[in-house]
Amino acid sequence: MPFVKSIKGRSYFGRYQTKFRRRREARTDYYARRKMIMQDKNKYDSKKYRFVVRKTNSRFICQVAYATPNGDRIMAEAKSTELVRFGLTAGLTNYAAAYCTGLLCARRLLKTLKLDDLYKGVEEVDGNVWDVYEQDKVDEKRRPFKAVLDVGITSTTTGNKVFGAMKGASDGGIYIKHNNKRFPGFKIRKPEEKGEKRTETFEADEHRAKIFGLNIEEYMDKLEEEDKKKYKLQFSQWDKCLEANKLDSLEELYKKVHEQIRANPDREALKKTDPVRKSLDEIKSVYENSQGKKWKIDRKLTLEQRKERVQERIADAVRRTQEAS
Repeated sequence: MPFVKSIKGRSYFGRYQTKFRRRREARTDYYARRKMIMQDKNKYDSKKYRFVVRKTNSRFICQVAYATPNGDRIMAEAKSTELVRFGLTAGLTNYAAAYCTGLLCARRLLKTLKLDDLYKGVEEVDGNVWDVYEQDKVDEKRRPFKAVLDVGITSTTTGNKVFGAMKGASDGGIYIKHNNKRFPGFKIRKPEEKGEKRTETFEADEHRAKIFGLNIEEYMDKLEEEDKKKYKLQFSQWDKCLEANKLDSLEELYKKVHEQIRANPDREALKKTDPVRKSLDEIKSVYENSQGKKWKIDRKLTLEQRKERVQERIADAVRRTQEAS
């Protein structure tokens, strides 16, 4: 069969339909989003809530949102950078930090809805799957808050950090339907002989170790013995964090962070400060914002300063003409 080159002609471009902007930028999977936001037709004016998890190079972002025709509305939000005020100043993008961020978002939301006393979640973390309906007393008048996990375009591989955030939200008291097949510790063993079925096992202790950062601590001890120079370069911030909290292990550190999150999950109020300004007599003035950034701006001259500048220029011009003659 001869090779026929396909030519995009008039008929092709006449039928071509441009995709949505966020789809062209590979930022939104609209097929998945449509399924997540569409509510059952027999549930009139009932919102469908999503537990949104996003990861950047420097932090985790967890939100509880619902869709409207005018855009999404955010009910609660938590970022891993907020964990600094709870004593966690290092490792804000690992699995344990994702768990803490999900826990913070869940407790913050339930406190806003006044459900934090009814559904406290899991206070002693063991790594197993936890369901609000199965293992907690459900109030018939005020049922648990239900949400659907939204990971965007993240690859949902086993052990991904987004499932750590989901586990934190679930242990925090939000009902998110899930199983253990994507948690660290879940393994599938292939059959050794024909006719046998594959076996699925889940080790909750391995998942618990990820939540409390025991895998990080194990590597820290190993690297400290092998190469102290590389250890100081890679884990100096962890040492400072443990010294500031006066603790010896990461497990104690994360337990302390979990307790403080449950004690006070509220967002810290922003401190607004007025910019620092110098006197009007100076031409250059230094400004400083709330983040500590400084810059210089040319101030507008007063009438007296402008007159003085004119007289100086006239005197300078007269002097130069006299020297030339």
